[in-house]
Amino acid sequence: MIESIYLSVIIPSFNSAESLDRNLPFLIGYLKNQTYSYEIIIIDDGSNDRSVTERVCIKYHCIFGMNKRNMGKGAAIRKGMKMAKGKFKIFTDADIPYDLETIGTVLHYLDNKEFDLVIGDRNLKESSYFYEIPRLRRFTSAFFTYFVGTIVTTNFFDTQCGIKGFRAEIADFIFNRSRINGFSFDVEILYIALKRNFDIKRIPVKLRNQEKSTVRVFRHGIVMFFDLFKIKVHNMKGHYR
Repeated sequence: MIESIYLSVIIPSFNSAESLDRNLPFLIGYLKNQTYSYEIIIIDDGSNDRSVTERVCIKYHCIFGMNKRNMGKGAAIRKGMKMAKGKFKIFTDADIPYDLETIGTVLHYLDNKEFDLVIGDRNLKESSYFYEIPRLRRFTSAFFTYFVGTIVTTNFFDTQCGIKGFRAEIADFIFNRSRINGFSFDVEILYIALKRNFDIKRIPVKLRNQEKSTVRVFRHGIVMFFDLFKIKVHNMKGHYR
């Protein structure tokens, strides 16, 4: 009899082997102290690191998946979600940026409170995040999230927080329909969830670790704004039904 898996943690990685090697022990140490079964899935999104990411996965007994070319964070997480077998599925970043107790909070609201999605929100007053990151990134993030919250995901202003959890059936529904490969995929999955009236819980987050971001403010920012219009087009074409 195959043991059912309670939690799947999906982590996208693009040239992030060193960060994974530093931070996976913290995540694994936390999960080993829990009573539930789990799996950690690392998706290498076309890294040019000569298989170093794969070797890190083997070292820590994680499940390894790979995109042969760099397709974007959204594509990597979509692949990981389809590989995941957990009753609940959480994705986060390679530097494991948030306090590990956040995982327990996410699972509490998914399992005990039966929410469909649980998302970190750096704007909640209990959060500690924005004062600990560079000013330019803080400004551009605030501008983007305000624009998105006003135009696309009404009243959901922090779409980009790097930890989100899903019930398995909800993850399957959303990620089977999502199409955005880049960083705006967060906006898209929330847009789909809001269109379907899924129950969404926002929770505060506390910064545990902050490593160098792969986001290039201006280059990725322009792409992200174009992706917002693609989301509207996909919806008009019925792709999210």
